[in-house]
Order: sequence, then C-alpha cells, then structure tokens
Amino acid sequence: MFIQTEATPNPEVLKFLPGREVLTEGAREFRDDEEANASPLARALFDLGDVTRVFFGPDFLTVTKAEGTDWAHLKAPILAAVMDHFTSGAPIVTDGAAQGHDDVAYEGETAQIVEEIKDLLDTRIRPAVAQDGGDIVFSRFEADTGVVYLHMRGACSGCPSSSATLKAGVENMLKHYVPEVTRVEQTL
Repeated sequence: MFIQTEATPNPEVLKFLPGREVLTEGAREFRDDEEANASPLARALFDLGDVTRVFFGPDFLTVTKAEGTDWAHLKAPILAAVMDHFTSGAPIVTDGAAQGHDDVAYEGETAQIVEEIKDLLDTRIRPAVAQDGGDIVFSRFEADTGVVYLHMRGACSGCPSSSATLKAGVENMLKHYVPEVTRVEQTL
C-alpha cells in the first residue's frame, strides 16, 4: 500500500491519500479523544500523542498535530497507523452516525435561497476546499440579515488562511450568485 502525503495551507495539518476510499459518503471530523472512540483509525491516530484533530473525507484524511510538534517525528507513525488500519479490514467508523449539522426547515423563498447556497457549496466550493484537505459545511442562513453561517472542517479548521478563503473566496462567490447573501460567517 502506498500512501501519498500533501502539505496543506495550514502548517499544522497534513493530508494523507491512501489510494482508496476512506468514507463512502460525507465527511467526519474527530476533535478530541472522546469523539475518536467512534473510529478505530481515529483512535489509533490520537493514541500516537500530539494529534489534536482527525478529519476523514471521501478519499483522504487529514491529521492536525499539536503546536510545537515536528512533522518529522509524527509523519512515520501516522503512515504506519493508516497502513495498519487499511490492511486490517477494520471499519473506518463504528458508530454509524454521519457527522453533520442539524438542518433547519426553511420555507418559501428562503428555502429556495438555501438550496441555491447549498448547491454552490456542493458543486463549486467544497471540491476546491477538499483539494487542500478540508471541508466547508452549511450551518444556517438568516434571511432577515442575509448572513450565511458555514462550518470549516479538516485542514480548514484553524488554518491561518481560512478567514481569507471564507471572505475573499466563498463570500464573494455566494454574493455574486445569490444576491440575497450579504455576508458569510464561520461557526465553530
């Protein structure tokens, strides 16, 4: 098994490409030891120490290291854990729950606006963000103010350039295609 690695715009995050499917649908983020218990692979990565976040995409995973930790000391053990996991045949996630945000029921014109926002996110924005090892998920839309709230995950979470990406890239695109959008904000 050959696992490729790629740097991301976030110096604390490395992207790992195992050359096979990681998740069959959606994405999943593990932000601490407790959340990692839902995945044998995430658990193994957190057990290495100095791992603070793990994110699974469709065909990649990203690992966030603790500040002050050198990738030179952590990369090889991560590669070994990923290889061991995939050769073991164990499931990626054991709790079966997809991680996402609760969808608010929108009605009328607002529902149509939200659908346009989600469509742009899914077709134009999320694929570009995934290239950098991250994900961006719709959280909510406030029709009275025109504010869209999005959740950044994976390499995008905590990335120094994520606010610039959110404002300069995502906000400009949404405002261009969906005139009702006035601003984009990040949720945690």
